[in-house]
Amino acid sequence: MTDVPVILSTDARPSRLSPSSWPILLLVLFFAGLLSGCGGGGDPSPTLPPPTATSWPRPRLPTPTYGMYAFLWWNHETAERDLRLIQEAGFTWVKQNVGWRDIEGIVKGRQDWYFTDWIVDQAEAHGLNVLFRLDHQPFWSGWYNNGPPENLQDFGDFCGAIAARYRGRVRAYEVWNEPNLAREWADRPPDPAEYTALLKTCYVAIKAADPEAIVISAGLAPTGTGLPIAMPDEQFLIGMYEAGAAPYFDMLGLHAPGYKAPPELSPDEVAASPEYGGQRFFAFRHVEDMRAIMERYGDGDKQIAITEMGWTSDPRPDSPYHWHAVTEEQKADYLVRAFRYARDHWRPWVGLMVVAFLGNPYWTPEDEQYWWAITEPGAGDGTEVRLRPAYEALKAMEKTTSPQP
Repeated sequence: MTDVPVILSTDARPSRLSPSSWPILLLVLFFAGLLSGCGGGGDPSPTLPPPTATSWPRPRLPTPTYGMYAFLWWNHETAERDLRLIQEAGFTWVKQNVGWRDIEGIVKGRQDWYFTDWIVDQAEAHGLNVLFRLDHQPFWSGWYNNGPPENLQDFGDFCGAIAARYRGRVRAYEVWNEPNLAREWADRPPDPAEYTALLKTCYVAIKAADPEAIVISAGLAPTGTGLPIAMPDEQFLIGMYEAGAAPYFDMLGLHAPGYKAPPELSPDEVAASPEYGGQRFFAFRHVEDMRAIMERYGDGDKQIAITEMGWTSDPRPDSPYHWHAVTEEQKADYLVRAFRYARDHWRPWVGLMVVAFLGNPYWTPEDEQYWWAITEPGAGDGTEVRLRPAYEALKAMEKTTSPQP
């Protein structure tokens, strides 16, 4: 089976930047830079010390901890509806993308916290813990869709600013998304040492501002594709450890798409079966392969956070994801069984497990992510939503966790 890297979540926010607007944006950035140089950019963020390792203990969560991935940024009506759906399902965490460029997009130091303030307030009103994923650099720090900034300290300053603003209110931060894929790394060959440098800078800044916050490394995409398009997640994690990443994350972030196989099948069984893709990373339990690397590097005391998990029901014959599509009923069954497997076999080393997704109100059936979702967003006015069988099954599922270790 040909390996196609599966991306459960590309930047799912509607774009506010069309090609025709680029010349205007360049002029805005030019004049904003002039103003900043003349003292009009506001007080600069304090310079942080170079990244240094911190000591144990690390924060830990019960096994498993239940989360859902939602898109709350642009539409208050659908956002309130989806937060209510998470709460009513008995899940206790919500994951939300936070694009750095949406906070600090024009010039460094000019920050707009309107949406994040609202999201944190509403999550608290629904009794939910918040995981913010931080990525998507402003164009003043790098002219590409998503990739590391030209100056890592700029990202560190942003990480420190958001952690200080939401100290004690946002429980966790995920630092970037799938850096083992070129399309999430400025279309450059993925480089675990480069990512580790970014992770270190953000980690130190967050901990300086909110020592109790949980810092999760970027969820890695399971893939067997090599450079320059991607780097297999196992190789990338080894590269991170070799680059000294261990002291700079509290939980290892992983993505766990189930592809076509039932969740209980081992990587050995999936690798032996052409029907399921014939490679280890096509198993939900590939998480165990990554866990073995952690233990090999003496990092077994940390937990894993599965920041995206799911199965697709993509019915489109021409879609590269169709070969591993399951039915909506199978998706429901497999998600429930995945949580049960983790509860029974992955204690105490798995913590947060985040289901992808509650449907983004701007997706259509032409979007790949639409078919991973457990709801259909309806008209986007907050009143219409169709609950897929997976949502109903997860809501009915018994929520059993081990005590916090």
